[in-house]
Amino acid sequence: MIKELLAPAGDVEAGYAALYYGADAVYLGLQKFSARATATNFDEPHLNEFVAFAHSLTPRRRVYAAINTVVQESELDDLISVLEICKRCQVDGVIVQDLGVAKIVRDYYPELELHASTQMAVHNKDGALALQKFGFKRVVVARELTQPEIAEIADIPNLDVEAFVHGALCYSYSGLCLFSSLETGKSANRGKCLYPCRALFKGESGEKHYFSMKDMALAEDVLKMPAYSLKIEGRKKSALYVAAVTDFYRRLLDSGKADKMRAQNIKQIFSRPWCEFHFRGRDKNVIDRDFVGHRGLEIGTVLQADARKIVFEPSHRIARHDGLQLDVKGDEKPFGFALLKMRVNGKNVFEAKAGEKVEVGLPPKAPNIQKGDKVYLASASEVKGAYPYTKPKPGEFRLRKGVAVKVVINADDIEAKAAGRKVRISGKWDKAQNPDKVEAAVRQAFAKTGDTPFEVVKLELQNDGNWFVPVSVLNNLRREMFKAWEPEDAPVPEIKQPQVREKHSAQWIIKTDKPQMLQKINLDEAAEVVVYMGEDFDFEALKALPKNKVRLALPAVCRRKGKMAELITAALQAGYKKWEVDNYWGIAALPDKGVDLSLGRSIYMLNTQAIAAAKEWGASRVALSVEDTLENWQKLAEVASLPVVLTVYEKVPLFISAGCIRDNPCKGCDRKRKWMMLQREGRQYQVLSENCQTMVFDERPLCVAKEAAGIAADFYQAVFMFADYTPDEVAQIWQQLRKFDDVSGEVMKGNTLSNRVF
Repeated sequence: MIKELLAPAGDVEAGYAALYYGADAVYLGLQKFSARATATNFDEPHLNEFVAFAHSLTPRRRVYAAINTVVQESELDDLISVLEICKRCQVDGVIVQDLGVAKIVRDYYPELELHASTQMAVHNKDGALALQKFGFKRVVVARELTQPEIAEIADIPNLDVEAFVHGALCYSYSGLCLFSSLETGKSANRGKCLYPCRALFKGESGEKHYFSMKDMALAEDVLKMPAYSLKIEGRKKSALYVAAVTDFYRRLLDSGKADKMRAQNIKQIFSRPWCEFHFRGRDKNVIDRDFVGHRGLEIGTVLQADARKIVFEPSHRIARHDGLQLDVKGDEKPFGFALLKMRVNGKNVFEAKAGEKVEVGLPPKAPNIQKGDKVYLASASEVKGAYPYTKPKPGEFRLRKGVAVKVVINADDIEAKAAGRKVRISGKWDKAQNPDKVEAAVRQAFAKTGDTPFEVVKLELQNDGNWFVPVSVLNNLRREMFKAWEPEDAPVPEIKQPQVREKHSAQWIIKTDKPQMLQKINLDEAAEVVVYMGEDFDFEALKALPKNKVRLALPAVCRRKGKMAELITAALQAGYKKWEVDNYWGIAALPDKGVDLSLGRSIYMLNTQAIAAAKEWGASRVALSVEDTLENWQKLAEVASLPVVLTVYEKVPLFISAGCIRDNPCKGCDRKRKWMMLQREGRQYQVLSENCQTMVFDERPLCVAKEAAGIAADFYQAVFMFADYTPDEVAQIWQQLRKFDDVSGEVMKGNTLSNRVF
């Protein structure tokens, strides 16, 4: 199967570099709604030129726009403006996370192909099938998947699968990370992540970077990738990096072999240590606990060291002004410096060859470097100049509308006709001495389209009298023609303003993974009891609950579908018809009819269009996002087309990860529940490791009881999940929340705080 090599472009230069070095397609962001909000991104003029250039190449290259953040209700007009730019600039597809964005694209912009972002956390076949049914033509699968898992999704007919093959990794499943948002107000789902996963934490193994991921680099295993589109991460990387990585994979795909020298070049531009993540199966060696940031190409270890110099034998050529870095024990970041002085055999040299023993001078106040410390080539002048690329001149390419023009020259006027319109200029013309020159002049005049959005693709000249028309008249006729034919903008879609709903009396829901914790709750006070169904679910626990109030909740992540399918079948046969899903896979896993479906908070509902999409799926209600703002909660509660659930209390998982935090080897691990504690800057975090999945919680629960009193939700929800509450604690908290009182102790308020910019 022919593969698509998909390269990133955080700016125009990176885009042209990607095309020059063989990318079949480029993905990029615009000025708003990009999950890489801090990248330069593209404005409309640059996007227009870039798409025009990409489409002019042979074979034609594709351009995808990432509109992959969640969108609040007040931002829908801005969203339409961005989609209009995509339409005008003829991008080949849009990559989206928000279900409301997807609905708008599907309903109003059919020319834009819908791609499901990796932020939608598609990690099994059912998730992909659900999105395909909604109108998606492509899914970008979760980075965590193994080769067989990707292959199963790739077997779905008429659905393109896109998978990452190189670049940075997130500790959490993309789209399921709330750490940066709830702790700082900078949401990963809004493109503003502050990367708390890279921070230093104190834990069982000391002070480590427990969540700092290595970089993915499939290298030759990319040839085994069953996905159609092979995606390189890096919209915040330089054009040099994009050029080097694209070149490496282009040559690998074309030749079937990885080029060692070009792989080394990438590491000298930017690289954390490389891994294949879980492509070959679950792998624990994917986290770089000791150091963070760019490391470079490992070229040796220190043989001798003092305060002024180090001695080592490089495995790669080094030259003066290259950048070196060393792993220094006790420092979380490598120590880097420019190589300004080095000696070989007692002589000052400009460069040293691989294998030569070299003495390198250290800068003043260098740290305490020890024998055995690793040495990296972090940057090299040789590599910086190794990836030149060409690009078109500004204005050389532009997307234009093709028109067919007929020019008629009569004795006393000249006319230009196109698309049912006509422009006429009167005049008296002389006979032409050379009719061929008249035709050439007409064609030359009408080829000058300038800044207009037109391109004359066909020109017919009728000059029966062989008249001569001055060039100045021809140019004036062309200008008047283009002025008369200014394209009429298609009507911009108007999203229907939702109507304020009638007042309603709110009810309370309680959710748990351990029904025995509810022993001291008067369940008459709860409209529903939502019970979490994990892989180890025990139906016996349901017997103590009134069946008519039970709603079973499926997990956000389901990697062992067979086990969950058995549980779902058993529950349906037992007569449980009410279900909550926290990921798109649950929609396809449940019957189309005969069930009462609600959507959990991990399927983001931040606008009325997303809620309308949920209604199309047959949902009876939706949950508001725990990372949303008070203002948006209130708006949606007033106008939503479905009943809404507001989570008032929950110990929210900040991360849901396939990265194992345990120190023990996988072989022989019992995979049973294990709690650990981490500390960072005086804050305590609780870590739950179970069934090869890790979840991280702040010691403080999210509690917005006081704020919820002003939100006209249909349901208020208290969640008691994962943590081990006693029945007395649950009963006490439940009674406080129902009075709209915050629980005692320190709590998180998420983005309800007035100083947060979500």
